[in-house]
Amino acid sequence: MAETVLVTGVSGFIGGHIAAELLRRGYAVRGSVRSPARGDEVRAAMAAAGVDVALLEIVRLDLLADEGWSAAAEGCRFVQHVASPFVTTKPKDPDDLIRPAVQGTTRAVNAALDAGAQRVVVTSSLGALQYAPVRNGHLFTASDWTPLDRRGLGAYVTSKVRAERAAWDIAERRGARDSLAVVNPGAVIGPLLSDDPGTSVTAIQQIMAGALPMIPDLRLPWIDVRDVADAQIEAMTATSAGGSRTIVATDPSSLIDVATVLRERLPEASAKMPSRAMPTWLTWVASIFETQLRDNRWLIGSAQRFDRGPAEALLGRPLRSIPDAIEETARSLVERGLV
Repeated sequence: MAETVLVTGVSGFIGGHIAAELLRRGYAVRGSVRSPARGDEVRAAMAAAGVDVALLEIVRLDLLADEGWSAAAEGCRFVQHVASPFVTTKPKDPDDLIRPAVQGTTRAVNAALDAGAQRVVVTSSLGALQYAPVRNGHLFTASDWTPLDRRGLGAYVTSKVRAERAAWDIAERRGARDSLAVVNPGAVIGPLLSDDPGTSVTAIQQIMAGALPMIPDLRLPWIDVRDVADAQIEAMTATSAGGSRTIVATDPSSLIDVATVLRERLPEASAKMPSRAMPTWLTWVASIFETQLRDNRWLIGSAQRFDRGPAEALLGRPLRSIPDAIEETARSLVERGLV
């Protein structure tokens, strides 16, 4: 009989890829959505990708409500908690983002431990560590943490730090640290399973659509969604992952570099792309007025480095090529008519 894995946020970009890979590996998946209608969309998207959905069950869970969590985790050997709110515009009240992230993580970890799950894997973010006050040239590792009192910290990063801290606090309090594993991915891109491009993919979509007059020198730690999915699944059973955080990200590449890859590999889809790069100083000025740039201003012109060793050891292979991931992302957008 197939082992069952609860995957929260199965309709999302990362959650969908995790569920699809679990099904390919022979697991039964109990995927959570916020509304029943999303369940049909998930099934259709996975079937279209060639995934057998016979072992896919859909349940409804709300990050802000207790109802259904115990039943959803019951009988699951593993829990993948991926669901978390993510908005591309600044929320009027930061709590609109922070509260569901923290409460959802709290419910997921408690439900998993109450149900006797062997391990719960929480999807955090590189943002939970990459804004630590460090010297230039610092190699970020799992021991780094973004301080909540850092000036200018956005609601999204705050939500990820608080949610991850809550997960570790619960595991420690319940004497179950080794039953928790956390994955900290960078900016996630890759082939789409549905017409929902995901937040990081939107940056590539905007470049291709010519939504920006110039391409800003914003440097993001890109990662292929399939690497994230594989790392999350390996973290369910790997002894080394228990009680650990795993960074799954590459050293940052500028949006200017992304545009270069797109022009070289998809010239037929590059006609609308801006031809000029925005100088670093001008990007800083623009960040005063543009929300997404303002929330990521510490990544403008940055040269951060991340320790990919633990992720590659967990995967048993190198991380996928980012230029290839950029190309596959772009081809997915074109095929789906999203640019």
